[in-house]
Amino acid sequence: MNVPTSDLLAGLAGGLIIGAATSFMLLFSGRIAGVSGIIGGLLPATRGDIDWRAMFLIGLLVGGVILRFIYPAAFPTTIDASPMTLVGAGLLVGFGTRMGNGCTSGHGVCGIGRMSRRSLVATMTFLFSGMITVYITHHLLGASV
Repeated sequence: MNVPTSDLLAGLAGGLIIGAATSFMLLFSGRIAGVSGIIGGLLPATRGDIDWRAMFLIGLLVGGVILRFIYPAAFPTTIDASPMTLVGAGLLVGFGTRMGNGCTSGHGVCGIGRMSRRSLVATMTFLFSGMITVYITHHLLGASV
């Protein structure tokens, strides 16, 4: 499989930006940029801890909207899944992040970067679970992308 150089460079640039952003957040605020933990901290909001969490979430949403206008091809125009499938998938992701004490961004980007064994195991579990899910849904159940 040949991947265009522009795609490789875009992926590299994106990875460097994510790594730099999470490193700066950890270095300058002492906080980990795990999205589920940041959003989870908004639900039972703690006084004095809401502002930075809300700004982080708003930044994610605004960044997505800006990207949608700058590079619309980054977003699919249709999603070939029923609303029930999407709700079920969202609930499973939420359950998994609670059970795993974090999400892929928290464990995979921030935790592994801090040499956390727990995060390494969690990330390997996420990847293995994803591979098994793809195998079951695409090869055993015949779903298509």
